[in-house]
Amino acid sequence: MGFELVVSAIGHRYGALSVLEDISFTLRQGEILAIVGPSGCGKSTLLGILGGLLKPSRGSVAVAGDMPADTLNPFTYIFQDFALLPWRSVAANVRLPLEHHALSRTARAALVADALARTGLTDFAQALPKQLSGGMRQRVGIARALVVKPAVLLMDEPLSSLDAQTRELLMEDFEAIWAREHTTGAYVTHNLEEALRMADRIMILRRRPGRIREVVAVPIPRGERRAPAAARDLHRLHEELWAHIRDEAQLADREMTDG
Repeated sequence: MGFELVVSAIGHRYGALSVLEDISFTLRQGEILAIVGPSGCGKSTLLGILGGLLKPSRGSVAVAGDMPADTLNPFTYIFQDFALLPWRSVAANVRLPLEHHALSRTARAALVADALARTGLTDFAQALPKQLSGGMRQRVGIARALVVKPAVLLMDEPLSSLDAQTRELLMEDFEAIWAREHTTGAYVTHNLEEALRMADRIMILRRRPGRIREVVAVPIPRGERRAPAAARDLHRLHEELWAHIRDEAQLADREMTDG
């Protein structure tokens, strides 16, 4: 039996400020759910609640069913800013989340070697983060997430700080990893093209307090989305997503500019 992440009536406040209101959905095993919406709609707050970094003011997040038996950390993050320790090598950064687990040195080394191989980093194991490009540093972040064999991967705009060419290469990496490992994940992004490329479903949040406005399925298999035949359907979906977001995105932009 597989598992589902069941999110029920989540609400969250920072003091008097209501950030999220009545968020309910189910994340199915093997599914990538993108979370999009205008600035300030609570996307990153929701991701923090899903992974247990934040306790919601109301509601609950529960696991139904059985997580994979080899999972060391059920929920693992990939961050926008890489979050690497600059004094540790690539291999030592990847090893970091294993160090509080009761594993032998041999077992840790094997897990690290496997994660480095899966992300194309074997030849860079002893390099320091400052010696790597932005794309390579984010690959270290991906390897560090994969090394604990997470049941759910939580990604907070993992490609937004990268240039267009590097972002394209990393999207190809994600596609290959997800196809091979049947990854379950929640993917926060402001980039609609990225959401359409990466996700099985796209959840649109309203402006603060964030509520679910719509959930849009992407019916085209992920491996076929770069084919010319998919362009028309993807354009239609992009227009549908933007129609849901445009007015509130404009309001958010004006609010930020006025501020």
